[in-house]
Amino acid sequence: MPSLRAFGNAVAESKRNPWTPSRAKKAEKPMTSGSPGLRAAPAAAFAMQPGLPAALFGEEGLAALATRLDLVSADPVEDLAALGRAALARIEVLVTGWGAPAIGAAELASMPRLRAVFHAAGTVKGHLDPAVWERGVRVTTAARANAYPVAEYTLGMILLEGKGVLRIAEDYRTEPLEHPLADYPDIGNYRRTVGIVSASAVGRRVIQLLAPFDLRVLLYDPLLSDDDPILALAERVELAELLRGSSIVSVHAPLLPETRGLIGAAELALMPDGATLINTARAPIVDEAALAAELAARRLRAVLDVTEPEPLPLDHPLRSAPGVLLTPHVAGALGNELRRLGASVLDEVERFVRGEPAGFPVRQQDLRAMA
Repeated sequence: MPSLRAFGNAVAESKRNPWTPSRAKKAEKPMTSGSPGLRAAPAAAFAMQPGLPAALFGEEGLAALATRLDLVSADPVEDLAALGRAALARIEVLVTGWGAPAIGAAELASMPRLRAVFHAAGTVKGHLDPAVWERGVRVTTAARANAYPVAEYTLGMILLEGKGVLRIAEDYRTEPLEHPLADYPDIGNYRRTVGIVSASAVGRRVIQLLAPFDLRVLLYDPLLSDDDPILALAERVELAELLRGSSIVSVHAPLLPETRGLIGAAELALMPDGATLINTARAPIVDEAALAAELAARRLRAVLDVTEPEPLPLDHPLRSAPGVLLTPHVAGALGNELRRLGASVLDEVERFVRGEPAGFPVRQQDLRAMA
């Protein structure tokens, strides 16, 4: 799976969180062509769901953006044509997010001055055509900022599953007097082995968050370089060894042709009795039918934040399977976590207007390895 390495290299995780709302600069006077060292504020627009800019940036963040960009409209659009030909002809910057319209050759022709697309979410594969890169447009992503809440969710689930909390809570709800804690001798997070599938942005952050705990961490990423710093915190192994040796396995690979069905019936059969599979990546990486069978046999447990389809039909086997926690794609940025995505975009805009390199650029060759 050569793309896993490309994905890991493209979004290699840092050990600090550079995206906090406090990074958003106080509102300053708008730039003018006479401002020393700075060009006139580029014309820009939001291309995303209604209401999303306020959730991403808040009042302070929007004020900061207004000092760096000349917004042709305060309202976001899901159809670029709604901006009108004259406004489109002026636009140099698009700030995109969930609900962004597709941008291909026709849209580029209507925006001859477009120089940058700052995406306030993860993958850009769904809305940007290769023609964007062929034009030389600068593209950035907030994927690493979005990795933080996913990793935090994963850490919480790993610790809860290791402690047996979810299993004990299920038993206690139905049979409160039949399950004294002595019946759970295998619970606890002391020297438990956790397996991480893929050194993606999320996978790396999970490994870093696990570092303070008394856990052994195994990592599967077939083309990880020998000098990758993440190997100071995890032991690289083959997938079969990881599955056999881990009581909790967490999947963080991107969905690629090489990773579709990566965890199938044969792989699930390698996992120890009572082990837990966590998937916050993409549902098709795991064979859900095979997993449902393991759950029905009460041999494995699972925490699934992604399913195929979403939401699952009410009669889907996973909804009634024992030992599974289903959540409706809540691991990624939600609520106040959206401000971290907005802060990452603010940083990218600041870099752009000052003529500095992008913090988290997306190159055309990175597309294949994106989630």
